[in-house]
Amino acid sequence: METDHATRVFGGGINFFHPENWYSLPKLIRFSLRAVGLYRRAQRNALDIRIRHNEVVLARLPTAFDGYTLLHLSDPHVDMSEAIVPRLIETVAALEYDACVLTGDYRAATSGPIEPALDGMRRLCAVLRRPLYGVLGNHDSIRMLPALESFGIRFLMNESVRIERDGATLLLAGVDDPHYFRADDLERVCAGVAPATTAILLSHTPEIYRRAAAAGFDLMLCGHTHGGQICLPGGIPVTLDADLPRRFGRAAWRYERLRGYTSVGCGTSIVDVRINCPPEITLHRLRCA
Repeated sequence: METDHATRVFGGGINFFHPENWYSLPKLIRFSLRAVGLYRRAQRNALDIRIRHNEVVLARLPTAFDGYTLLHLSDPHVDMSEAIVPRLIETVAALEYDACVLTGDYRAATSGPIEPALDGMRRLCAVLRRPLYGVLGNHDSIRMLPALESFGIRFLMNESVRIERDGATLLLAGVDDPHYFRADDLERVCAGVAPATTAILLSHTPEIYRRAAAAGFDLMLCGHTHGGQICLPGGIPVTLDADLPRRFGRAAWRYERLRGYTSVGCGTSIVDVRINCPPEITLHRLRCA
């Protein structure tokens, strides 16, 4: 699937046009920003990582997990800029949390070498507290998986794990990339899951929110959209590169019983710039109803 899809600009995936594979786009964006005098400022914005706090009330959460905190990192694209990994390490080093979840796009390009991205992830994972759980994104290669797992990340490739605390159980599930490779398999993930179990889904993109709600998940954590990355005043995205209503494109949202959070990401895609959309790292604190 990866060999067949990796460099397509049109076709494949959920949406038809894939801007990350249009190799003239970075030059066009840089030229445009330089022309209006915003390029250097936009580069500085890309390193202004904010720490967001999101309190999530879940009706079925066991009392043993009240206050359980997840550090959520998404879309670091660690080989996009030499400055991003040191900035991420500086930001996460002092944070307190119970587990860390990563929702994909560790590499900048969608094809080609994987070594620069693996080197950046190795340095980042060295300072992240265990346990670490992750899923792959549409920029990632399946060839990266063995090395990423050796850094301590437990990847959830259409599978789930049970987290135990004081005799109570929380289910953490993850799907392979639904956006471009469409390799997600929710039916496999949900097989054998007890209906009364509180379940959290990691997905690179929020585009499968309807199916996640139908499958009975309580919380969905995702990324991919970058919140638009280059936005109009007020944080209005020019594009989200996703097939979904804009209210699901960033921050907290709700669909039927499913609560969700779409991270704007801690890195950058295509070009290492951000406008009216600062990068973020999110601390999700789970609370009982």
